[in-house]
Amino acid sequence: MFFFILVSRHLLKKPSQVNHHSSTNNETYQERLARLEGDKESLILQVSVLTDQVEAQGEKIRDLEICLEGHQLKLNATEEMLQQELLSRTSLETQKLDLMAEVSDLKIKLVGMEKEQSEYEEKQNKAEGLLQELRHLKIKVEELENERNQYEWKLKATKAEIAQLQEQLALKDAEIERLQCQLSRTSSHSEVAERDQEVQRLKIGMESLLAANEEKNMDGTVVSDDLSPLSLGMDSGPQSPLSLENRKSPKGIKKIWGKIRRTQSGNFPADDLGLAEFRRGGLRATAGPRLSRSKETKGQKSDYNAPFAQWSTERVCNWLEDFGLGQYVIFARQWVTSGHTLLTATPQDMEKEMGIKHPLHRKKLVLAIKSINTKQDEKSAQLDHIWVTRWLDDIGLPQYKDQFHESRVDGRMLQYLTVNDLLFLKVTSQLHHLSIKCAIHVLHINSFNPHCLRRRPVEESNVSPSEVVQWSNHRVMEWLRSVDLAEYAPNLRGSGVHGGLIILEPRFNGDTLAMLLNIPPQKTLLRRHLTTNFNVLIGPETQQEKRDITESTAYTPLTTTAKVRPKKLGFSHFGNLRKKKFDESKDYVCPMDTNPGATNGTQKNYTGYKGLSPLTDRELDQVGQTD
Repeated sequence: MFFFILVSRHLLKKPSQVNHHSSTNNETYQERLARLEGDKESLILQVSVLTDQVEAQGEKIRDLEICLEGHQLKLNATEEMLQQELLSRTSLETQKLDLMAEVSDLKIKLVGMEKEQSEYEEKQNKAEGLLQELRHLKIKVEELENERNQYEWKLKATKAEIAQLQEQLALKDAEIERLQCQLSRTSSHSEVAERDQEVQRLKIGMESLLAANEEKNMDGTVVSDDLSPLSLGMDSGPQSPLSLENRKSPKGIKKIWGKIRRTQSGNFPADDLGLAEFRRGGLRATAGPRLSRSKETKGQKSDYNAPFAQWSTERVCNWLEDFGLGQYVIFARQWVTSGHTLLTATPQDMEKEMGIKHPLHRKKLVLAIKSINTKQDEKSAQLDHIWVTRWLDDIGLPQYKDQFHESRVDGRMLQYLTVNDLLFLKVTSQLHHLSIKCAIHVLHINSFNPHCLRRRPVEESNVSPSEVVQWSNHRVMEWLRSVDLAEYAPNLRGSGVHGGLIILEPRFNGDTLAMLLNIPPQKTLLRRHLTTNFNVLIGPETQQEKRDITESTAYTPLTTTAKVRPKKLGFSHFGNLRKKKFDESKDYVCPMDTNPGATNGTQKNYTGYKGLSPLTDRELDQVGQTD
């Protein structure tokens, strides 16, 4: 448009110039006019072309303006989105700070909860210890009540015996008085001699009666010096019973019996002496059986070294009491006639005749009788059931003390203990089975020495695996305190961890100990510290063997939740049970042969550990499967 205006102005100026020079340039006017018209036409064409171009450029400008407006809108939207993102980012940063503050608070709370948990576990352990002490006190109270009842029965029986003896003495006094009267009336010397002999026989009978009573009450009977033959007029010399110096009134013997003080103890058995003792054919409170009882007592003294088959009923009952099976003495007195009765008895006879329903009580008695028959002097028989309860404390399983005490498990039963016996004793944890197995193995190696386990630290500088294998649970806790893990040491109470399990069980490693100590998996530095000290403790050979077991394909780690299930017999096993007796030796927790063998495909060498051989889990795998 601007170009068109310039062209029009130029055309307007041309006529004025032509008029101004018309006088001088008339000749060239026409030529110039024609040229100008040609220029005008060319300019018109150029103007039209330029107009078209201007219109096209205007359309492009409008399109660009439209695009510019669109891009401006997009730019505004993008700026708004950017502002929103910035706002959201600031909010996220504030939320992140809040979350970090919450995480720090939660960590503080977690530390506090761990401390509370450790305190609670310590209180729980103390409460368990108090409960166990309370149970032991209850057992002692029951035993004291049983003893009181037994003493009451003995007192009643003794009073009845004293009353009967007093009646018999009164009869004897009356008979002596009657004989003295008859002797005073007779004058014949022969008759006097016969009466003297009869009186002497009566005196001898009285002396034997007093002697029997003295032997029965030797520990608590007090007899005065007036019981001498001279004071009773019973001198062994040939004095006449008719002499006034030797005559005694009938009240004299009663005075003597009044000076005798009976105690509640005697030669009767200490357990369950009731009215069943005074049945027909048994012991009676009369003079005759008293004399026969004194002879039996002398016989017991004479055949003290007699074989078990020749033992009397009383001696067998006393042996049962010392053996820890005193509750079956009442039935034993009614059934056992001598030691030969027990030697030939079967477990069915013991259950039927003696009322031994408890299977481990029967096994205890059967093993003892078998040892007597085979004349084997087993060192494990010297460890009674009280020692076994202390042994459970040493290996870290005090929670089973009540079951073992009630079952009267002694050292011999530990030697022949089976997996089914442990399940009957409510020991179902696979880890606890392995703990008892390794502990029994340590007893085998040390010939059932009651003092083989070490409870206190001696020297920490040089500790070999052969010494670690004899560590008790308390000694392992002391080792944890020495390696700066004292806060986790109480967690080993009731875990069954001892030196034998640490060395002899190939699957027990540092991770297993960390799991039992309740060390969280997040505390990698603490677990690494424990593993390093554990490897130093067990030595390079055992460390390599445990590593080989861990890298094997059949390796399964130990857990606290794994249980041992009893083996279920299928229909194919019933024929074998009918054909031959079940071999219990294949089911022992710790077989008695200690020949070295392979464990999970690897051969182990325990020559440095005083001949200790490795233990396999074959017995447990045969009897049960783990959950």
